Amino acid sequence: MSNSIDTQYRDLLQLILDRGIKTDSQQGVEALTLMAPPPLRFDLSQGFPLITERKISPKMWQQAIGEIIGFISGARTQSELEKYGCHWWKAWVTEKKCHKRGLETGDLGPGSYGVAFHDFPTPEGQPYNQIQNIVEQIQELPHLRTHFITPWIPQYTIRGKGKQQKVVVCPCHGWIHIRIIDNQLTLHMWQRSSDTPIGLPANLAQYAALTMMFGEVTGYPVREYIHSFSDAHIFVDQIDKVKEMLKREPRPLPKMRLKNKKKNIFDYRVEDFELIDYDPHPGIWDIPVAI
Repeated sequence: MSNSIDTQYRDLLQLILDRGIKTDSQQGVEALTLMAPPPLRFDLSQGFPLITERKISPKMWQQAIGEIIGFISGARTQSELEKYGCHWWKAWVTEKKCHKRGLETGDLGPGSYGVAFHDFPTPEGQPYNQIQNIVEQIQELPHLRTHFITPWIPQYTIRGKGKQQKVVVCPCHGWIHIRIIDNQLTLHMWQRSSDTPIGLPANLAQYAALTMMFGEVTGYPVREYIHSFSDAHIFVDQIDKVKEMLKREPRPLPKMRLKNKKKNIFDYRVEDFELIDYDPHPGIWDIPVAI
């Protein structure tokens, strides 16, 4: 079966250009912001959501998958993430940014994804592993509607008078709801804030890969990956590059294969994923990144 042509990503970009409202940002660059655009839905049997409007290099999509594997495994520092193949946090964990939040250089902080997913703080004092417990709950009680994971530890993300944020970047993605319907697994990820030209392609790849991992370790074939948004935006200095992408004709999505299937979700590594039939348009390597 040939891979499907999918226009959801380009449709989202165009919708933000058409309906986005210009807003200020923490990064000092204005953005076109659209609240709650329609979700993106992907049947992974018909194609893996690695965008084709511009080439996403192996270095980038592999880092994205390495990042999510690191996060579900509890990685909190740049050096820990590098063990999973993700190196791109260096610009956010500088001495200046970390020390501003009372953190050591290289530390994403106690409010970061890895802590929330793998070592969520509890009143009892013992960390709670959301990922492990959700895998077990799906295996034991698959019909439940409560297979839910959060990246948000509120006491470390709040700011204001007398308060200090304890995370270098407040989690932007990772609110996960898994449902088993007709003995198939659907993963729905909600994203608080999405840089759609730069961040979203990585997020699509990593959470689609995570969907595959959950399906394999729980024993359920994957039905669908769904990606929802609250704040979806394009920074104004990215607009020209976005328009360049939108001039290109749609191309079929690639496929992604799990070469090595694991029983333990924490055993997965980037090398277990094989991208097949990826035929994107040429890369656009100079899209500005807001830091």
